[in-house]
Formats: sequence, structure tokens, C-alpha cells
Amino acid sequence: MKTHINDYILKIKPYLPGKPMEELEREYGIARSIKLASNENPLGPAPKALAAIEKSLSRLNRYPDGSCYDLIHTLSQRLNTSHQQIVLGNGSDEIITMLSKLLLSPGCEAIIPQPSFLIYDIAVRCCGATSVYVPLKGFSICLKDIERRISSKTRMIFLCNPNNPTGTIIRKSDFDDFLAAVPPGVVIVIDEAYVEFVRDPQCLSGIDYLDSGKNIVVLRTFSKVYGLAGLRIGYGVMPEQLAELVNRIRLPFNVNSLGQVAAMAALEDKEFFEKTLRLVHGELDFLYASLDKAGVDYFPSQTNFFLIDVRKNADEVYEQLLRHGVIVRSMASYGYPEYIRVTVGLHEENVRFIRALEKVMS
Repeated sequence: MKTHINDYILKIKPYLPGKPMEELEREYGIARSIKLASNENPLGPAPKALAAIEKSLSRLNRYPDGSCYDLIHTLSQRLNTSHQQIVLGNGSDEIITMLSKLLLSPGCEAIIPQPSFLIYDIAVRCCGATSVYVPLKGFSICLKDIERRISSKTRMIFLCNPNNPTGTIIRKSDFDDFLAAVPPGVVIVIDEAYVEFVRDPQCLSGIDYLDSGKNIVVLRTFSKVYGLAGLRIGYGVMPEQLAELVNRIRLPFNVNSLGQVAAMAALEDKEFFEKTLRLVHGELDFLYASLDKAGVDYFPSQTNFFLIDVRKNADEVYEQLLRHGVIVRSMASYGYPEYIRVTVGLHEENVRFIRALEKVMS
């Protein structure tokens, strides 16, 4: 390629998603594979969302509502915020990217816990800015260590709560002290993609701090608990002035019409929401008990996934599980070469995973 490409783009490592089931079955000649790799909802989409999609199919010849008025209005009522504070995105990933474009440029820094969601680093590097990594302590984000890395170049701080891939939380009491120490010009992005699964009452909720006077952005998604990952829809809640600036660079019609109606309906599907939480919490406890019985170490989580210490090369364990038709995620690329990450599935899928893992470990 003979055109000029900025060096900071060439240095970006591409994001590698979990292997699709179709690809596994094609490569290994396996039928009935199960995917426990991408933190998806094993129950499928919310039924009310599916019904809303079916009713909207005949209108696909029309562009979606570019302002996402109905969905934003509903969210603002549920969150007790102004609708001017909410920005919709093609997944929360897009909002991360838009915020980075708005706030970062070469010479700027963004602080990122390590390991955490890989998209943060990609978004920062796309702007020519520098990612400042702060290692976790005992699988948890250490706010004191992050505070010590803040400099005059810091423009953003990313906090995934609960954190991906470790499933640990930031406690409200720790965040209070941290927030007081953060300079007013720094934007704190609290990514709450998994917050609905949290069982610990001490967990920080970023929504509670929107009126703190600090630049706080809270990100949430419809991909996980609502089962709409394939429609790519998420949202950010932030100060009105910041939201107005983000909307200036937001692409027209960035959230498709089916995503909008499905998200609206999913918010009203309380039965599905509760069913999802019962499944995830119950199956987490089942998986923990099964691993305890097998003598396999794991790290408890506040999400719909958790880490398992396989005490051997995680990439090899991942490959061996593929041959049993089970897709998990190796954590080698996250800096945990002997850990795999497993998403909670249906009970029969979890049983199959435990049996496959016992064979691989033996």
C-alpha cells in the first residue's frame, strides 16, 4: 500500500472477537457447538423485542429516526436524567470512539486499567493519543494507582465496572475519594455494560454521580442482559454540554430502526430481565460448585462471565475445548496466559462445558 498511513494507526493491534460457532463447525467438522466466549445472553433476545421487530419490518424502506427521540425519552424517564444528557450509539463501542475523537489528539493521554476492555486502547490510538496503562491489583481496578498516573496530559480515564475480563467491581466508597482527586477537566468514562448482573450492593453506580459537577460519562448497552448484541445498540449518559458536542460528530442514522424499537420493547420486558438474572446467578453458583468439586481454581465474578485458572497454557486449553465443540476465550492476549474466560450459558451448556473441561484438564 503506497499511500501514507500514520504510524500510530499501523501500531494498532486489531480486536479479535470470539470465534463464531459456524466457523468452528466448518473448521472442525463439529455439530451442535456451544459458544461461551462473548458474554452474550444464552436465552436469546427479549421476546417483546422480537415482537416489536416483526411489527417494524415493513418500514425498513424508511430511514430511522436520527434523533432516537422515543428511546432517549424513555431512557431519560427511567434514569431520571435530561434527554439532552443521553447519546445513542451503534453499540457503546461507538460512543467510546466518538468521545475519544472529541477529547484526544497527539500528545494527550488516556488512562486505562490493564487488563480491561480492549476497545479503549484502540479508540485512543486511533486519535494518535497515548494509552497509560495501570495494572490491576488482585484482579481489581486500583483507583489509588490510577490517581497517581494522572498528569497534565490526561484527558480521559476509562473505568470498566464491573471490569472485563475479571468481573470485579469498583466500590462506591473508594470512588468517592478518587473523584475528589480527579482534576475537573478530565473526563471519567464509567463503562457499565454488565452492571445489571451485579449482586454486591457496594458496587458503584455511575448514574448516581451525574450531578457531581465532574465530567462523568456512564456507558450502558442492550447487548448483554437484554440479548440484543446483534442489533448493536448502546447509550451514554453525560453532561449536556458534552453530549451536545458528541452529537456534532455522531454520524446520521447511526442507530438502526430495528435496534431502536427493539430496545424500547426490551426495556418493558421485565419478565425476561428477571429470567435472565435468575439464570445467570443460578448457573454461576452451579459452575462454581462444579469447579470446586473438580478442584479447579476460579475467580468469582459480578458479571455473566468469570475467569478460570487452568494452570497450563490457556491457548492450548482453548484449542482443546474447541475440539469438544465448546468455545471459550483464552486470556493470553489480556496478560493472563493460564486463564480462560467463560460466559454463563444454559444449564445443559454449562454441564457440557464442565465435562469437556474435566477431560481437557486430565
